Amino acid sequence: MEYRNLGKAGVKVSVIGIGCNQFGGKVDKDGVKAVLHRALDEGINFFDTANVYGNPHGASEEFVGAALEGERERAVIATKVRFKMGEGPNDVGASRYHILSAVEASLRRLRTDHIDLYQIHAWDESVPAEETMRALDDLVRAGKVRYIGASQFSAWQLAHSNTLAEMMGWERFVTTQTHYNMLERDAERELVPYCVWANIGILPYFPLAGGLLTGKYTRGEPAPEGSRGTFSPYVKNRLTDATFDKLDALRAFADSRGHTLHDLAFSWLLSQPAIPSVIAGATTPDQVSENAKKAEWKLTEDELTGVKELL
Repeated sequence: MEYRNLGKAGVKVSVIGIGCNQFGGKVDKDGVKAVLHRALDEGINFFDTANVYGNPHGASEEFVGAALEGERERAVIATKVRFKMGEGPNDVGASRYHILSAVEASLRRLRTDHIDLYQIHAWDESVPAEETMRALDDLVRAGKVRYIGASQFSAWQLAHSNTLAEMMGWERFVTTQTHYNMLERDAERELVPYCVWANIGILPYFPLAGGLLTGKYTRGEPAPEGSRGTFSPYVKNRLTDATFDKLDALRAFADSRGHTLHDLAFSWLLSQPAIPSVIAGATTPDQVSENAKKAEWKLTEDELTGVKELL
């Protein structure tokens, strides 16, 4: 397994991470333990969850904490705060009030005394950025959080937050999560250039475009039973001839080099600047082992140029 720095942070994470959004829902407690222990065996050390993941909310964190008990020192745990966790007016948002309350609950659920990467799940326009950033800085100084990150921030929101923190001598965001894959490249307009300049790590979500880049969908045929193509508007709205033209070309490119479209999706992202890790969802140990192999294909400059021409 290859490891990279988490943006400008000194901590190193596996280039393939585990997305935990299905834990506590599709994957039960025993299943989570099997998945995470296989991940550790494969050299994967980066696990990304959020306090709203699972049914009920918090179940993903609880199952991750239980699964990693006794293995905590081998893991880099990332979680998030921002979305609604209760019915009260302060059970949501990026205020100091909510952040300080939510972090204590996450620490209890994760059975740990610190969170390695604590992320603001989305921008909160109702709260001054200085309040959010000062609260996060306090958590780092208290030792409850080691690094901080953002998620779903625009380039200006990320730049504003970090510039403010730099001026005040507070902790700055070292990562941001954004929607980024071979079929979704809006991040390249402003966010990617800023992150490259500021040395902020980009953690792509939807790296497989909801399954479109796994090769499971075929033009003119119904979506496989149980796949997102049967219920997800994100996928259904993209099952167009234009999308299939790209998918067919990309699949042929990968096939000609002895790889799959899935391989190409991960290898392409890991060839882009500022990306320390691709967070991949997994519901079984075998999926973990399969994902761990995706980092083995190192795209050459000629191959990157070839892919660019297909996009």
